[in-house]
Amino acid sequence: MQSHLPEGARTRTKAIHAGEEPDPTTRASAPNIVMSTTFSVDEPRGFSALDQEADSGFFYTRWGNPTVRQLEMKLAALEGAEDCRAYASGMAAISALMLNRLSAGDRLVMSDVAYPGTTELAYHTLPRLGIEVTPVDMSDLGQVEAALQRPAKLVWVESPANPIMRLTDIAAVAELAHGAGAEIAVDSTFATPVATRPLELGADYVVHSLTKYIGGHGDALGGAVLSDRARLEQLQLEATVHFGGVISPFNAWLIMRGAATLPVRMAAHEAGALAVAEALEEHPKVRRVLYPGLASHPQHDLARRQMANFSGMIAFQVDDGPAVAERMMKQLQVIHYAVSLGHHRSLIYWLGTNDLIASSFHLEGEAEERYRSYAGDGVFRLSVGLEDPEDIIEDLDRVL
Repeated sequence: MQSHLPEGARTRTKAIHAGEEPDPTTRASAPNIVMSTTFSVDEPRGFSALDQEADSGFFYTRWGNPTVRQLEMKLAALEGAEDCRAYASGMAAISALMLNRLSAGDRLVMSDVAYPGTTELAYHTLPRLGIEVTPVDMSDLGQVEAALQRPAKLVWVESPANPIMRLTDIAAVAELAHGAGAEIAVDSTFATPVATRPLELGADYVVHSLTKYIGGHGDALGGAVLSDRARLEQLQLEATVHFGGVISPFNAWLIMRGAATLPVRMAAHEAGALAVAEALEEHPKVRRVLYPGLASHPQHDLARRQMANFSGMIAFQVDDGPAVAERMMKQLQVIHYAVSLGHHRSLIYWLGTNDLIASSFHLEGEAEERYRSYAGDGVFRLSVGLEDPEDIIEDLDRVL
């Protein structure tokens, strides 16, 4: 399967055309959905995935599928990666990578603030498998350097970090990781390849929850790991074929359709989020706003260097967050009070600090103090959608 793009094609062109060509039989312009679970063969082939050659064509959809492959090619083009593997969810992608690269006796150095599903996998499951986990504040290069004084197999970064929008200097951490003989993986879900391309900054792997911005419409789960071909070949047999967390071709088709408009949507998300963030900063009921595009963000200079788009995610503090959340559930008219993010509609959710520390982050001492310096007693995580920003601002003002 080929995708013919002019050399030097730009991001918006890649988003639309990468991985896609008119159907050779029908000349259909839009990609087909190949829902078949199996494919007929015209020459003898072994029954096990161990017997298959990389270029031997499609055989069984858990091993590979034409529609899924089109999505993978589009994502690789957008991210500037040699290749991609798509999975059934963001957590399926994260689990595939961690469980493939880490074995008993290995050590993972990871951001102490990240998507709760990631931290819970790291703290609850990996130690049971004999894998040591060392959490650090990835915004503090001194902490990262100190953590890498002992051997580590993998360094896990999330930037911006969920939910407090804390950034990591990816290039600097990649240099430290490689100097210590470790690989580095970056969850770039909040940023998307429109904002940041971690492989260009030295990362070995990039992970995305495709459910979020890349799919963009809140109607399909998916995840992806992007890297060079050699690394992804190591992932293919174990994490894709044997773990089996593969994406449905229908979901892949939906996400591919969403990805075509990603650059245009991200420009609108950024513009809307900046307008909302500025309004929230001026609101008398709001104590603090965390948005990388604001000069008040503690890492705004890093954001300007590392992000070509500040994305649509905002965290903000108010007095008595739980009471405000109750009002939101009943009174919001434009914004949906719901989890998830990156959809065309705006979404908001209260994330209490005590609850997150107890259930997911397990922060203590100085680490807890650093988290509270961003989040206070909790934050509202607001994913600014594509509605008119003034309507979003007015909706928030009604409940604040």
